[in-house]
Amino acid sequence: RQIGIRSVDAGEKRFVHEQGLEVFDMRAIDEVGMRQVMERALAGMDADTHLHVSFDVDFLDPDIAPGVGTTVPGGPTYREAQLCMEMIADSGRLARIFHRSRATNEYGIALVCPKIQVSNLDQRAGNAEAKLYRRN
Repeated sequence: RQIGIRSVDAGEKRFVHEQGLEVFDMRAIDEVGMRQVMERALAGMDADTHLHVSFDVDFLDPDIAPGVGTTVPGGPTYREAQLCMEMIADSGRLARIFHRSRATNEYGIALVCPKIQVSNLDQRAGNAEAKLYRRN
C-alpha cells in the first residue's frame, strides 16, 4: 500500500497498477484525514502479516523537509506523518523500516540530503522515523 502519494511519473504509475498496490493519495488524506486513511490501510491484515515500511522524508511537505532531493508541495504535515507511523507501530505488525537510495543503492532510514539541508527542520523530519525504533 502507498500512503500520501502525490507525484507519479508514467513508469511508477504502471508499476503500481501492475503490482495491484492500493494507493491512498493526498486527496484521500485531505478528504478523510490521516487517521481514517491509516485505519483503511491497516484493515484486514491478519496476525501473520508483517509490515516492511519504506518511509522517505520527501513524503513530507517541503515546508517541513526542504532538504530532500525531490520536493513536491502538498505533502503531509509533520503531525500527519507522525500519526501514520504511530498507527503502524501500534498495529504490532511492524517488521522493519527501510529506504533504498536510488543514487547510492544503499539502505537506510531516511532520505535527507545534507548538501541541500536547509535547516534543522530536515533533522526534525527524520526524527519522526527514529522514534519508532525507540518504541519497538
